[in-house]
Amino acid sequence: MAYDLLVRNGTVIDGSGAPRFRANVAVQDGKIVEVGDVDGAAEHTIDAEGHVVSPGFVDGHTHMDAQVFWDELGASSCYHGVTSVVMGNCGFTLAPCAEADAGYVFRNLERAEDIAPEAMAAGIEWSWETFPEFLDTIDALPKGINYAGYIGHSALRTYVMGERAFTEQPSEAELATMCRTVQEAVRAGAIGFSTSRTPNHVTADDLPVASRVATWDEVRAIVNAMGETGRGVFEIAGESPGRKPERIEDYHHRLRDLAVESGVPQTWGMFSMRIAPELWRPYFDLADETAEAGGKIFVQVHTRALNTLLSFKTQMPYDRWPVWEELRALPLEEQKTRLRDPSLRAKLVEVANGERPNNKIVGVEARPPSWKHFYILDSMLGDHALLADVARERGVDPVELMIDLSLEKDFDQFFMQPVANEDQDDVLEMIRHPRSVVTFSDSGAHVSQIMDSSLQTHLLGHWVREKQALTLEDAVCQLTSNSASQWEMTDRGLVREGMNADLVIFDPETVGPAMPEVVHDLPAGAKRLKQLSVGIKNTVVNGQVFLEDNEPTGARAGRLFRGRVD
Repeated sequence: MAYDLLVRNGTVIDGSGAPRFRANVAVQDGKIVEVGDVDGAAEHTIDAEGHVVSPGFVDGHTHMDAQVFWDELGASSCYHGVTSVVMGNCGFTLAPCAEADAGYVFRNLERAEDIAPEAMAAGIEWSWETFPEFLDTIDALPKGINYAGYIGHSALRTYVMGERAFTEQPSEAELATMCRTVQEAVRAGAIGFSTSRTPNHVTADDLPVASRVATWDEVRAIVNAMGETGRGVFEIAGESPGRKPERIEDYHHRLRDLAVESGVPQTWGMFSMRIAPELWRPYFDLADETAEAGGKIFVQVHTRALNTLLSFKTQMPYDRWPVWEELRALPLEEQKTRLRDPSLRAKLVEVANGERPNNKIVGVEARPPSWKHFYILDSMLGDHALLADVARERGVDPVELMIDLSLEKDFDQFFMQPVANEDQDDVLEMIRHPRSVVTFSDSGAHVSQIMDSSLQTHLLGHWVREKQALTLEDAVCQLTSNSASQWEMTDRGLVREGMNADLVIFDPETVGPAMPEVVHDLPAGAKRLKQLSVGIKNTVVNGQVFLEDNEPTGARAGRLFRGRVD
């Protein structure tokens, strides 16, 4: 028999958590057809000697809803072994929405995803109004990887309520329309319904995005309506109840009760915080408590600190401060010249060490540094030097050193500012928790602010190889079958006969993230961060070799994943 693809001589880690074994993997018509002592002719053969052959990685928390229209590759997730993503998280989607009302969804997306409305307008060819029509549009697009999508609450509200969605509550008739629209969406293949109630999600004019205006009763009605269909996952960017026990208890009870009464699996992300280290564990206790009550909650966790990346090519801590703001408005080449002026440098340092202006900072936007948690980023793995320590050794102010290092590298120097998950012991504990799923890259959002599309290769390079805190089998299981099963993607996540032929072939001795870079490849020339990997030989999507050593082959075999449809 002649196969479409034969992967020879690899060490298979099949995604189940079972021990590795040496085997060949044969692929035909986009499916794995044999695993074992397979031989024969093949249209394409990969020699995987010295490499691991694993299922493609699944990322359940992305924001590629706009990016999928202008980026056929799915970068940067695709460079880190990801072959399937779930987009539409946190209530941010492009549908339902008529083209004439696109400004509403752009208003919701603009600040959270760090993509200018002009870029979205230039890069998106509108061909839908309803969510089923949006799914059909995504289905028809050329894609290198696979996509699934939630219907988002902010777009749902503006579709039904128009401008009033940003300020008012719906009428009974409008709420009923929202419920029916979500039911229609999941019956057409939406993977679920998502919302945001976090204060971090605001519009460009510092007002709440549309979903944040909704009452809990509105959220509850929509999720229960989705539950009536017997399908769908509810994803929420959660409230911030603070540290008062009564407020935390109220919020936790509402989450638990909704999961139980609706029968809908519920998911949200969790980080630890150095300013409130006691807050995260009760959320995992809540997942256990909900399971005991008959509901399901699974928690999305990261593999490292949530880091804002800073550089003169993207954002710096003082961009909206006096003197700095004028400098940062200049072209980069002129900024380099001006920064070599001793009098200006002295003024910049003085301002940076002075009184902070009252600028509102949300999410992962740059903020004034806490020098105890501000690092020089010269490599992606291993320890990083504190800027303040190096400044002390050199006898200069940290702000001056930040300028010096940036000029020395022609503005290609990055700095790293953790905003959550600072305690890596907490991170490991969350990764190991039985109700967690390792995901939460936010790919497609915060495009010039963070670069977490590499969380998968960080897991393999840092926690498996460098720290030996996880076995390779455990890590691969987390990134593949565990993630796939939570979103009921039953056709992927394992290297077994009959499964989708989504595969990653990597060297366990070298796999890891490469350094990020700044590129201007968004529509209208807008900038974003891009990051490749090291150690990944091939990525295979639906049986076709998609990437070879980070280079696209031209294959576009990605598909839309639909949940259970009528």
